[in-house]
Amino acid sequence: MPLFLNDEQTMLRDTAKDFVAGTAPVSHMRALRDASDATGFSRDLWKQFAEMGFTGILIPEADGGLGLGLGHVEAGVVLEEIGRNLSPSPFLTTAVAAVEALKGSGQRERWFPGILSGETVAALAIDEKAKHGNAVAMRAERSGNGFRLSGAKQFVTHGHVADLLLVAARTAGAPEDVSGVTLFAVSKDAAGLTADPQRLADSSLASRVTFDGVEVDADAVIGEVDGGRAVLDKLLNAGRTGAAAELLGVGGGAMDMTVSYLKERKQFGVLIGSFQALQHRAAHLYAELEVARAAVLKAQQLLDTGDDGADEAVSVAKAMAGLASSLAVQEGVQMHGGIGMTDEYDIGFYMKRERVLAELFGDANFHADHLARASGY
Repeated sequence: MPLFLNDEQTMLRDTAKDFVAGTAPVSHMRALRDASDATGFSRDLWKQFAEMGFTGILIPEADGGLGLGLGHVEAGVVLEEIGRNLSPSPFLTTAVAAVEALKGSGQRERWFPGILSGETVAALAIDEKAKHGNAVAMRAERSGNGFRLSGAKQFVTHGHVADLLLVAARTAGAPEDVSGVTLFAVSKDAAGLTADPQRLADSSLASRVTFDGVEVDADAVIGEVDGGRAVLDKLLNAGRTGAAAELLGVGGGAMDMTVSYLKERKQFGVLIGSFQALQHRAAHLYAELEVARAAVLKAQQLLDTGDDGADEAVSVAKAMAGLASSLAVQEGVQMHGGIGMTDEYDIGFYMKRERVLAELFGDANFHADHLARASGY
């Protein structure tokens, strides 16, 4: 498969680029932050995403989605523009990760219509510690015809406003065991569920969600009891590839802003962009972002075709996108000089967003370790 977009994907990119830049530029994020917005995103804008058809990209046509052979490549096109504009949006958690987990389950009939209309927001209650890991300690015990969930999850993006929470809980075994994990679809109205939102470095909101004996029916199970790791891996691969695409957008946006500054700022009466040392650094940054872009596109393509190598490709993509975007924001702040540290300039927002996205679903070190273990080290 060629590592570039085809004509249809290019048209979608152009549409997404115009839409996101026109409705949710960086100034939109800044306005939400300055207003201490308690939601974390604009619900009206989320509905506009739905009206554009973006929320149906990964939903099968039989379930009301766009169909047309669209997949993770197309979802990534939208996410890259979200990243480029630092647009606060539940697109990644809802229209990508949650949709991928719900496909083929009985829960899709309940939740897909709301996702398609922009009425529903989904959150992923997966992490339990400060750093992302594979362990699942939160318990789900049999209770009548269903289960009782007890425990807490950390860093649940949009958890305080989500209509649906996808919860990984342990139904058998020890926290580190691969088996014995079950994935549940839990409604926001469930008794015993509380969310405590906290602002992250990029001004987004993530919650500590506590489950105090939350009762769910047996049909809340997604996949198989004790066999939810397979569905969880699908969710995570979709989320990681989507986050990698968004990281590309963050890195690309930071690079574009930096290059523009190099063409405007003068020192000693000449443009700093004429200094060869800065030209070399900018060229190196561009090359790193393009290599990461190829890795992300390859992972998206392998997910869409169901290739056995998709899991490793996803880890490569998430790690490389994280490293490249980290370089982009660091170089951006450095090349802007002192003003790069001020709130008046947007480059600092790109650095903050990169820091949060890089940690989401595992940072570069997590995925390097995963790849090493997969290779027998």
